[in-house]
Parts: sequence; structure tokens; C-alpha cells
Amino acid sequence: MVHLKARLISWLENNRELVVALFCLPASFLFTVALQLRAHLRRLVARADQHERAVKEIQARVQEWNKLPSRDRRLLCTSRPNWLSLSTTFFEKHLHHRVPIPLYDILELDEQAMTVRVEPMVTIGDITEYLIPKGYSLAVTIELVDATLGGLAFGTGMSTHSHKAGLYHETITAYEVVLGDGSLVTATADNEHSDLFKALPWSHGSLGFLVALTLKIVKVKPFIKIKYTPVEGQKEYCNMLRELSGTYEREPKEFPDFLEATIFSENEAVVMSGDYCDRDPTAPVNHCSRWYKPWFYKHVQSFLKKGESVELIPLKDYLLRHNRAIFWVVEDMLSFGNDALFRYLFGWLLPPKPAFLKFTTTPGVRAYTFTKQVFQDIVLPISELERQIEMATQLFDKFPLLVYPCKVIDRGPSSGQLKRPHSKYLVPGTNYAMYNDLGVYGVPGKVKEKKPYSPVTAMRKMEEFTREVGGFSFLYADIFMTREEFEAMFDLSLYERVRRKYGAEGAFPHLYVKVKPEIDVFAIGEENAVQ
Repeated sequence: MVHLKARLISWLENNRELVVALFCLPASFLFTVALQLRAHLRRLVARADQHERAVKEIQARVQEWNKLPSRDRRLLCTSRPNWLSLSTTFFEKHLHHRVPIPLYDILELDEQAMTVRVEPMVTIGDITEYLIPKGYSLAVTIELVDATLGGLAFGTGMSTHSHKAGLYHETITAYEVVLGDGSLVTATADNEHSDLFKALPWSHGSLGFLVALTLKIVKVKPFIKIKYTPVEGQKEYCNMLRELSGTYEREPKEFPDFLEATIFSENEAVVMSGDYCDRDPTAPVNHCSRWYKPWFYKHVQSFLKKGESVELIPLKDYLLRHNRAIFWVVEDMLSFGNDALFRYLFGWLLPPKPAFLKFTTTPGVRAYTFTKQVFQDIVLPISELERQIEMATQLFDKFPLLVYPCKVIDRGPSSGQLKRPHSKYLVPGTNYAMYNDLGVYGVPGKVKEKKPYSPVTAMRKMEEFTREVGGFSFLYADIFMTREEFEAMFDLSLYERVRRKYGAEGAFPHLYVKVKPEIDVFAIGEENAVQ
């Protein structure tokens, strides 16, 4: 049996592209159609008072849970299946008391206040389709259509506008939450629940059930005018990013509305700066998200040879530009996926649905793939960008690397799970520091070359560096920290007080428990690492 399992795993590894092309893509497409049909049917039977009725039902379920004998009360979590989450982990929901949260609607657009109120299961795809025709967008829109606004609220997110807007949670003005006793509260920055408001970001559902949130929106124009600047020399492209993001000086100096870089080697990068724009007849238009178009990062790479160029990208195409290739992860699944013939004939099948990939992931596959790939977003001071690249190259040998500059605001002591940025990183005359997301995605070079590689050793070294410079890891991905190391990276002082004050202790799992991998990463990593 063990021999048969090993042969099957070996066959799957050697024929992975065949399995993805002939099974995963068609099945994923049908899976997506089924989910869309379900969503459409749900909207057809929607009622005007549906939100209030659903929230009362959630409250009633939590109140019923409170009446159970203490020995029968398992900790609370949502009943949403793990496979619908974009997290790489599989939280052990079967060990918890699961409560349905059937909240999928956009509730209210307030054009005067420049906010939109939504239920937590609304996705980036949903809100983009709703807002853009009205001339608006979220202040922070991540690139993956399946990410939910509630998941981002209790986790986090950033975009290429984050050097101006900050992290996703900085754009939230109100949270509506059902607490562990079944009561419903609205938390804002200046009401009696302001402490809860500060602790909910990065709480990952460990303080209560989110039933609605209010987000800032911004006025937009139909196009993004984007300039691609190829840069040779690590110091040169790092300095350019710091200059364009405002690392050295405060606004109101003009900085681009959108800023990112794709690093193709230690010495080569393309820096992209963009601004909202009406139609400009002097610049070509690129509908970069259409199925037959080259994957966006491949398009970006072409400017290393073409030289600096400018083009217009329709706003929706720009916001979702990395969706088809899931940045560049799909290339490791389908090396020919960007070939012109494949794109024109089958590009409409991309990307493989993340939900489907998780749905079909068995514990054995999860343990196996964990040792073969890296998928991490790490937020670090942009002043340390050269050291970040050096560490990532040494530990993972995986290019391209993604860099998004991002404002991290100092909200004072005990203001949430994110530690205050060190004073040496603060932009002069402001209360914020410029950080950046470092995205490392795909199969590490050593794995491809079948050289010795330990994911545990590599990630623990990266996490140690992150703590050293005052950075933090996005918690949707596997973490490799002990609880003590986790509490050194994050500030849990307010979080622990809020857990006690609002009855989350004994009702919801602790944050560390919610985000740590469900598998023994240390044992599996060492047993199955490429040798």
C-alpha cells in the first residue's frame, strides 16, 4: 500500500501538467459555474428584510449555544467550508461549534459619505462589478476576485494604492459584530466600542462573527495610465520605489496613484507607476485581463527588452490584472499556459479556481505540496528592501518577486495586533512609515533542481528576519512560529483585553490557534523535504 501511494505521488508529480490541463481546469470551470448559479439563485429569492432576519438567526444560534451545558460547548466558528477560504491552512472546524453566516449582499452605497456597507461574504469580484459602473472603487482592492471583504477585514490586504491608503483595515469605518453572548454591536473608531474596533483587524474571527462592515470608496476614472520602467541594478530599483512611494518625504508632493514592482532577478526589475486617467489618444489601450492576452507579469517582463513604455489599462482590467495567472503561480502548474495557442483556445478556463484546488486537497496532498512550494506575503520596512531581496533569494531562489509599497500608520500604544513602526522608519513629519509587501510565490528553485530544501528552515529564517526588522507576516499563509515567537512579532496586549471584555475567551479560538497550520509543519517539513 505504501509502495502504491509512493508510485501514485511520483506519477502525479511527473504528470502534473497533464492532470491540471485535462482534469483540474475543466472541473474547476464547472465548479465556478455551479457557484455562480448558486449565487444567482440566492439573489432571486432575496427579501428586503433578509439582512436583519439573517443576523437575528445568527444571534439566536449563539444564544442557544450559550444555554448548552459547559461540557458540551465547543468553541464557535463559522460553518463556511475551508475550501472556500483563500487561506492555505485548513482550520479544524469539525472540532468546533459551527454557525452559518449566509451573508452575501451589498447593503448600501452612501455617495455623500463615500462609503459602501456590505455583508462579509461579498467578494472582490462582486464589489468591483457593482462599484466601477457607478464611478467608484474600494480604496484598497486586492487582485483576486474570490477574496471576501469580510475575510480581508479580519485578515488583511493591500494593493498598489496602499502607499497612499494604507492597509485594507485602514479603509474600514465600521464593523457590525455578533459577540460570544449573542449580542450585536457596531464598533467604530470613536464610539464606546473603539477598543474592539482596533482589535478586530488581524483577529481572524477569534473575537466575534462579522455580519456587516462599512468601507471607504474613492472616485475613479475609466483608465489607469501606467508607465513601465525597466531598471538595472538592485540599488537603483530599490531607490526608485522609495522615492516614488514617499519614503523620504511627506505629501502633498505628487506621488503616483498606483505603484508596484516586479523583480525578475537580483539585478533586474520593472517599476510600474500609474494614475487615474480619462481616454488619452496618445497612449495604446491594453485590455490585459482578457483571456487571450499574455499573463500580466509576462507582459511586464517584456519591457526589460522594450524599454520604458506607457499604456492605458481599463480600470477593471488593472484591478484584476494578476487574477488569471494568480500572479505567476499558474506557471508552476502549467508551463505552457502563457503560450499563444493555449491562451486563445483555452485561456478562458484560467485560473484554476482556488476553492476547487482546496476542495480536492486531501491531507496527504496537503502535506506533500507544503514541502514543494512557497506562498507568502511578508510586510517589511521598505528601507530594508535590499536585505529582503537578499534573504528571499538565499532562502527560496524564486523569481519573480512582488513588491507593493504600503503605508503603515502608527496609531499609538495598544492600538491593535500590528506593532507600531520603529521611529527610525517614520516618514519625516508624519505618523506613518513606508513598508512593502514582499510576495514570494511558487516552487522554490532548489525544489525544481531537486536539491536539498527544508521549508521549515527557510521559513523560520525568514520569520526571524521579519521580527528583527519589525515586519509581520500575512496570516492567511502557513506560519512556522512558536506561540512565543508569534507574540514577539505581533502586539497582543489590546487583543487579550478585548477577548476578556467582550466574552470571546471561552467562546472563540485564540488568534494563534486560528492561524497556525493544522498540520505538524515541523515533522512533515523535515520528513518530506527534498533531499
